[in-house]
Amino acid sequence: MKVLITGGAGFIGGNFVRHQLEHRPEDSFVCLDALTYAGNLSSLEEAMRRPNFRFVRGDISDRDAVGRLFSQERPDALVNFAAESHVDRSIGDPALFLRTNAVGAQVLLDACRAHGARFLQISTDEVYGDLPLEGDSAFTEGSPLRPSSPYSASKASADLLALAYFRTYGLPVTVARASNNFGPWQFPEKLIPKLIARALQNRPLPLYGHGGHVRDWLYVGDCVRALDEILRRGQPGEVYNVGGGNPRANLDVARAVLRALERPESLIAFVPDRPGHDARYALDCAKIRRELGWVPEISFEDGIESTVRWYVDHRAWWTKTPGL
Repeated sequence: MKVLITGGAGFIGGNFVRHQLEHRPEDSFVCLDALTYAGNLSSLEEAMRRPNFRFVRGDISDRDAVGRLFSQERPDALVNFAAESHVDRSIGDPALFLRTNAVGAQVLLDACRAHGARFLQISTDEVYGDLPLEGDSAFTEGSPLRPSSPYSASKASADLLALAYFRTYGLPVTVARASNNFGPWQFPEKLIPKLIARALQNRPLPLYGHGGHVRDWLYVGDCVRALDEILRRGQPGEVYNVGGGNPRANLDVARAVLRALERPESLIAFVPDRPGHDARYALDCAKIRRELGWVPEISFEDGIESTVRWYVDHRAWWTKTPGL
């Protein structure tokens, strides 16, 4: 099978590329990535040496470029990681997020339809909106979509487009909605790598509000295993929640990072909350467990320890990031 991976130089996409090359050596892979500020070609150095991998620089919203690539490569399946993904940036520039996340997805869907390729849309639990901090309710795949930010609204748009292409055109589409990922190669604007980087520099760790916002944390290695199962065995037209079962308040995440690095909690600094900040995310993942047999294997504690070690060992990469 030939798989086109868009956004493969990003965090989850790059981890997915490495997982596929290790576990699916019989397949071939093409990576399309625009290499925006969060794209990291160095994360694909080993992949570039593989005969069954090819990298192409390009924008998924460029219809002509995407069409040419499909005509050249004739992929059997496409996995769409390509996205603008930072909520704060979406508040400042919604148009960019709509162009990449919604219009770009539509360009890819059209190309898949024209060339008979399967389509896996990588989405987020944020499309469901949020839940009250109190209680243990969780979103199922049938929960209504109530996105809170321009980012999550653009991702919800792509999900709905993909599912509409399944119903209208019969395009074999699956959608994966993942909870907050963490692990190696994550761009340091995201919470956990930012906390690690700033703690290593003995700088304040900024937390919105009072640090009580709760996220379900999923180690990226577990996530890409789930996505491999969905790509190869997921049923067309279906949505699959992919969660880690590790709910943590942001304050508790910061404390875990500081413990791992033996830094004082006095580094924690509370800052004004952002507009429309979701209180809590939680996913019911019974469907993927039941239908595909996937369960997360990495605990939050083990994942944090591994992630902290990685950032300690890769200072030369993240210290180049402006604004940390």
